[in-house]
Amino acid sequence: MTDSRETGRTLDPKYDADGLITAVVTDRVSGDVLMVAHMNADALAKTNATGIAHFWSRSRGELWRKGETSGNILSVAEVRIDCDQDAVWLIVDPAGPACHTGARSCFYRRIEGSVLKPAA
Repeated sequence: MTDSRETGRTLDPKYDADGLITAVVTDRVSGDVLMVAHMNADALAKTNATGIAHFWSRSRGELWRKGETSGNILSVAEVRIDCDQDAVWLIVDPAGPACHTGARSCFYRRIEGSVLKPAA
């Protein structure tokens, strides 16, 4: 059985019960994973329209443009969607740290047993 969502050319995101899809963000040059966030239909539409990453803040319950207060915007070079259209991949050129902690990436620690250590 063929699912047009998986084989077709029509954008038809499969949002979860809260109207969200997962967004994985990587650096265009290094390929490093910078962050994982969530997008609703508005965030995806604004990202596609402006070329600047927009997300849905689950904690604040609002749409936000990455870098709107810090200036560390994420300029989107490419947006990809996975096979069943329930996750997107943003390939970006960051204008500074991606993490709200000031780290370049939100993935700045590694797990060793039950201890967190700085990533190399």
